[in-house]
Amino acid sequence: MSYQSINPNTGQVTNIFNQLNYIELEKHVETASDCFTLWRKTSYSERSAILVKAAGLMRERIDEFARPVTMEMGKLLEQARGEVLVSADIIEYYAENAAEFLAPHILTPSLGSAYIENSPLGILFGVQPWNFPYYQLARFTAPNLMAGNVVMVKHAACVPQCALAFEQLWLDAGAPEGLYTNLFISYDQVNRVIDDRRIKGVALTGSVEAGRSVAERAGKNLKKSTMELGGSDVFIVLEDADLDRAVYWAIWAKMNNTGQCCVAAKRFILVESVADGFIASFQKALRALVPGDPMESATTLGPLSTESALLKLLEQVARAVTAGATLVMGGKRIDRPGFFMEPTILTNIARGNPAYNEEFFGPVAMFFRVKDEDEAIALANDSEFGLGGSVFTQDIERAKRIASSIDTGMVFINHPTWTSPDLPFGGVKNSGYGRELSSLGIQEFVNKKLIRVQALDAPA
Repeated sequence: MSYQSINPNTGQVTNIFNQLNYIELEKHVETASDCFTLWRKTSYSERSAILVKAAGLMRERIDEFARPVTMEMGKLLEQARGEVLVSADIIEYYAENAAEFLAPHILTPSLGSAYIENSPLGILFGVQPWNFPYYQLARFTAPNLMAGNVVMVKHAACVPQCALAFEQLWLDAGAPEGLYTNLFISYDQVNRVIDDRRIKGVALTGSVEAGRSVAERAGKNLKKSTMELGGSDVFIVLEDADLDRAVYWAIWAKMNNTGQCCVAAKRFILVESVADGFIASFQKALRALVPGDPMESATTLGPLSTESALLKLLEQVARAVTAGATLVMGGKRIDRPGFFMEPTILTNIARGNPAYNEEFFGPVAMFFRVKDEDEAIALANDSEFGLGGSVFTQDIERAKRIASSIDTGMVFINHPTWTSPDLPFGGVKNSGYGRELSSLGIQEFVNKKLIRVQALDAPA
């Protein structure tokens, strides 16, 4: 596997990094194992001090962290800064709350006393994606370090400088060697790591295909895993919605990170009475986006992360149109250096169209018209994915009723699906299993050990 930095704005290779050999990989795992032996004995306050320091460093060096994100995967610089800050917030959140989240749970058995203790498992292995190169790492790393585990990460091959920056962050914060380890390894070596008896859990954020492969390997080894996979989130607009607000959030939900987000709005479901006006306003807003260097503040449309990502999207759109979808706008590569694609709208997507069940990971929006909320719910649930979704209406109780009927892990009302340290994140169906963030995220990789005390004077 080639780990290299390619500037998506120009298509030029800027840096190449060597892959670990098997001797080097074994040394890293051994170091992590030795670190766990000591780290599990540290107090919450000792762990918290390192995490608080790490969060502070991210905020102090915001541009130092943000620039590699923009240079390696094309995120607009201001959005990259926002990612750095939310990553720091996640790290600090667990530093402040882990002790409470993992406090022993007192039970009341019929005889004696008992409690459940949360103890660490050991070395955890994470396979992480490129689209949020710090945020994804923060939400995997912070809770698990506070729980007493240590982590090793295989990051995406196109963001190696981000991977190294995050590893260095922990050393700069005073973490012992082996607490956080970045691994530049091949897919075969990924399997070797999962197979290693010293690895006690596996977490992946990525595609459905990657999830199936990694989950299968973890399952064969009887190791706990969590999978945060793809999404095809719905954005439902009902007849009583505030249309100006809905259109504003629709553009944000579709175009944040150039649409390269698992919880980006991908299927816009509109009640017929508002469909024409909504699509016209949405189209106008897309046309106003300005492609350009993502380092420049005037740019509002950044490139896709890689040329292969661009070519895949172009092929998906072409296949959808061949199968009967209507191309309302876009659908082509922008004639300029780099990996830029025109913002695209597809309509008239029948159930048999391959696009109906695909995830479009980029600036492609699919629009569907429905007659009422029942039809909207049925269409929302007719998907292989179940990550997030949103409902726009001025009737909050109605929105809650619809939200309860949608088969996803998350539903937001009058706001796009998004993230916060104190809100659980995860999905169902082909969107995976397990939860990250909030009090739930720190519970995934701990041993919930029952300790029961029999009274000394109890009868034998």
